[in-house]
Amino acid sequence: MASFIFLWHTFLHYLCTLYHIFSYSESKRSSEDIFMPEIQTNNLVDHGQLKIQVTSGQRSVPIPNATIEISYTGDPDSVLETVSTDENGQTPVVDLPAPPVEYSMSPSENQPYSEYNLKIHSDEYKPVTISGAQILSGVEGLQPVSMIPEETHTPTEEHPIVIGPHTLWGNYPPKIAESEIKPVNESGEIVLSRVVIPEYIIVHDGPVGDKTAQNYYVRYKDYIKNVAACEIYSTWPRATLEANILAIMSFTLNRVYTEWYRNKGHDFTITSSTAYDHKFIPGKTTYNSINTIVDEIFADYLSRPNVRQPILTQYCDGKKVSCPEWMTQWGSKYLGDQGYAPIEILRYYYGESMYINTAEQISGIPSSWPGYDLTIGSRGDKVRQIQQQLNRIAKDYPSLPTIAVDGVYGESTANAVRKFQNIFGLPQTGIVDYPTWYKLSEIYVGVSRIAELN
Repeated sequence: MASFIFLWHTFLHYLCTLYHIFSYSESKRSSEDIFMPEIQTNNLVDHGQLKIQVTSGQRSVPIPNATIEISYTGDPDSVLETVSTDENGQTPVVDLPAPPVEYSMSPSENQPYSEYNLKIHSDEYKPVTISGAQILSGVEGLQPVSMIPEETHTPTEEHPIVIGPHTLWGNYPPKIAESEIKPVNESGEIVLSRVVIPEYIIVHDGPVGDKTAQNYYVRYKDYIKNVAACEIYSTWPRATLEANILAIMSFTLNRVYTEWYRNKGHDFTITSSTAYDHKFIPGKTTYNSINTIVDEIFADYLSRPNVRQPILTQYCDGKKVSCPEWMTQWGSKYLGDQGYAPIEILRYYYGESMYINTAEQISGIPSSWPGYDLTIGSRGDKVRQIQQQLNRIAKDYPSLPTIAVDGVYGESTANAVRKFQNIFGLPQTGIVDYPTWYKLSEIYVGVSRIAELN
């Protein structure tokens, strides 16, 4: 019976997707394309990895002892693996079969990723089902799961989170061309005086005119990681990934800077429609190869001389859709194969006047990056600040040791930082570098807000 209900709800979800696609003329694909083709298990000759992170609500508080059943999407009742979360709300890394890596290295008729169902259960929380978690060969995926306390909601039927096809595999509407620089002399169009990295992006999960589509509040970095995981393959060269991530971030920050949709009377920052913006899929699996880059460069964007606003860097796949004067995703992949640097890839498509800029302000953090690494021997208020943050985070992540708040960066502080980096997927250096500083700030703000709400 449970299997029938799950399949019925999945079927209804796809029917709704089909309705929206055809209602808004956003796709010319047939109904057969909407339903993901089942991958034959005999094609899964490689392996990818998956770690699952389970938290309470939209914050950073972990849920320990949650149970996750993993199965093929085409056979949800045949459980392949059962894992549980530790005190940090994380599962061990699980090896899962995946198609050959070659399928993701060039346009192919073979789906380059395998798909899995996840059923998550935890005492006192509503169960969550995710259908279609995507695993690529040789890449570690991170599956975020947000659970809602059972007591906060009246009993309702479970609605699975269905992850749709990757944009390079599925058929999505092409980007409607816009000017890469928005005019600043039109009344009310430009509101912000400088580029600011927002704490949250409000994503309208549908076309602009769909008033029934849900709005999602998503942390900026999480939004970029989600979009990149939807738009490019995580198996690609690092330079290609970085060039595409820069384009995604610059485009997004142009929407923020110009308040593009708010100036048109809408209550969101950006849409999930590829006709207007980038693909965003709630609950999408992200990947370490992408996440690491985003953590390192999330405050960057693309500029042209004498232009204040981030450039609206549009692109297309270059295979199903051509887009002269824009970057193509497959083309950027081949340039990465040839050893091109990220900025060289971007200038190849957008011209030599394109350069990388960095935002002056980042919202939602206690204080900005000091401009240098904190390591053994460092002293002062910045060290004291990160010691205080580590101790506050340790209240919700008990595997993280508490340390003296003395403003002296010694071995105990380095060990606590190293443990923090281990928990949150950062290189375990024991040094508070740029990515670690902002990850500490992000988690600290998240757990502190939970405490304030309680």
